[in-house]
Amino acid sequence: MPRILPDLRPETMKPDVRRWTGISAIAVAVLTIAEFLVQTTTIGTRPELDDEAALGPFTAETADATLTVIFIDTFLMAALVVFLASFRQLITHTRHDMQWIADLSFGAGLVFVAVTLVGDAMDAGSALDTIGATPDPSAIRALTEGHLVMFGSIGCVLTALVVAAAGYVSFASGALPRWTAWVAWACAATNVAVVPSMFGGTSASAPFSSGGPGVTAFATFPFLVWVTIAGLVTIRGHAHHLRRLEAHRARKAATAA
Repeated sequence: MPRILPDLRPETMKPDVRRWTGISAIAVAVLTIAEFLVQTTTIGTRPELDDEAALGPFTAETADATLTVIFIDTFLMAALVVFLASFRQLITHTRHDMQWIADLSFGAGLVFVAVTLVGDAMDAGSALDTIGATPDPSAIRALTEGHLVMFGSIGCVLTALVVAAAGYVSFASGALPRWTAWVAWACAATNVAVVPSMFGGTSASAPFSSGGPGVTAFATFPFLVWVTIAGLVTIRGHAHHLRRLEAHRARKAATAA
């Protein structure tokens, strides 16, 4: 009789960390693309924060789109947590003595996720302020400015710590190709370079303002590219990893015989 329910015995519940690293990275990539499309096609560039006459109507018109972006970003952050946990396990399984550095990357990643979600909540607050009520430009401005710093300089420091540590353990463990470590370190360098953007004002059109397009291009985008690359390389190497494991078992069995 065929089995209908999944086999939930403890000895069978061994999720493949390589597969989950790849799946979560692909989920991050797909959700990022979806978020970018909603952001660029339905929201556009916000007016200056000191332009109260334009800020309130703009926030009201884009409230639903803003909440949609935050809705997507919530699932993106959940996928990122899965990726960070899977990546940590992948490293510690290969080099147990590298666990503290893998933990450093994982911990910084969790703080990054928390900061991002708080920033999303502030952005959602500015959108909700306009639904069924008269927009308050001063409240919208305060919430937006707080979100910009979290999305910008604070997020960049945490991201740099995540990828710098990840690059080191990629080199040291050999769990990923060495070139992925160089990608991680390049990402760390661009994030550090963007940290001073908090002194660049709040203009949405200025390239290196706080939370401006420069932050997205040189900090957020490279980080998500590294996550996607690391995941794809890992899941692509799954079959190769299984072949190596089978060969090792065969040699061990031959030696024992």
